[in-house]
Amino acid sequence: MISPVISIITIVYNGEKHLEQTIRSVLDQNYENLQYIIIDGGSTDQSVEIIKKYEKNLHYWISERDKGISDAFNKGIEKATGEIIGIINADDWYESGALERVAREMGEADICFGDIQLWKNERKEFIQKAKFKLLDREMTINHPTVFVKKNIYETHGGFDLGYRCAMDYELMLRLKVANCQFKYLPYTIANMRWGGFSDTSWKIGCRETREIKNKYLPGHGLGHRVYYLKHVSAIRISKTLSRLGLGFVKQINRNLFSPAKKIYND
Repeated sequence: MISPVISIITIVYNGEKHLEQTIRSVLDQNYENLQYIIIDGGSTDQSVEIIKKYEKNLHYWISERDKGISDAFNKGIEKATGEIIGIINADDWYESGALERVAREMGEADICFGDIQLWKNERKEFIQKAKFKLLDREMTINHPTVFVKKNIYETHGGFDLGYRCAMDYELMLRLKVANCQFKYLPYTIANMRWGGFSDTSWKIGCRETREIKNKYLPGHGLGHRVYYLKHVSAIRISKTLSRLGLGFVKQINRNLFSPAKKIYND
């Protein structure tokens, strides 16, 4: 059986610190039908030099100013010709064998996704389990683990440039409402560090999430408002506990109130 071509897209802007780790995690998959695309937003650090180091292994790369994260994603999708498309940003990295697993188990699904290992201060913190059935509440699918068929992008479009943080949630909820077929792969597919753009801009992300739910799940405006207030409060409590050094209380708080299950590392 011939393995499908998988296109992987990495977007980066001044990401020299971890970019090479991301690139290596893709190329070291040793997946025979890999098509790797890197979209650089006009970096002024050593990111472009790192990309050039691996130029012969890339299907396409470019370095130019863009209109934001969604625009960079869409540039990569436009250049991708693989049957399956995955996106891994320049602060994240794949688990070994991730692409082979996706190719083997995605099947007839339109979108597949898995679990993600979260890291903080270069140490494992917890594995976040994906929960598709809770997607109506918030982004309970781990975007670095998501793989989408190319024809789904062609039919339903790419990322909405109107969102700064929650563009991945907008896409996933849009595809769910369109009755696309999602499939959960019960494995750790990727790794992600805390502290990315969406993490540091959490207020914007929460506000955009509420707007997206109002758009695709109308008729529940009050419920969306209440959930927004609960979500903002939970994040504020978590951040306060972190500042006070009460990490164990924060873990209890997450386990009790987070819609996505988190498995903490010892």
